Amino acid sequence: MAAIVVGVDGSAGSAAALRWAADEAARTGRDVVAVHAWSYAGGGATAEAVFSAHRRALGEMVDRAHRDQPEAKIRPEVTEGEPAQVLLSAAEDAAMLVLGSHGYGRLMRALVGSVGAQCLRRAHCPVVIVPAARTARHPLAEVDYQSGPMV
Repeated sequence: MAAIVVGVDGSAGSAAALRWAADEAARTGRDVVAVHAWSYAGGGATAEAVFSAHRRALGEMVDRAHRDQPEAKIRPEVTEGEPAQVLLSAAEDAAMLVLGSHGYGRLMRALVGSVGAQCLRRAHCPVVIVPAARTARHPLAEVDYQSGPMV
């Protein structure tokens, strides 16, 4: 059975996408492949140290998603390369590709970013865009905590 591939970059949108993919996997019996692409720009840290940091960060996100949805089988995959290319390669035989939304703007590129826009245009499987969870800007209810009898 083809897996669900989800792009994970550490953002709130990608965390929401990973949670959605885990729920979908538990519902359908598919596995999830959580893909994180990275590039080594040189500098002070070695490529191995940078890779380890990315692997650790992805592992923490996968662990969180697995705690929320223990029935899901989630495999982390950290790959060096250009994000859109890495995701498109990983999703070549996937049931679907799941990406998080940036959650702002009306234009496609503003909502999904340049990587998401490339994946939407070039993927050979369905692409699901999951919005980041939103927090309330105003109180949903106000409670008066006066002392006195309560019913």
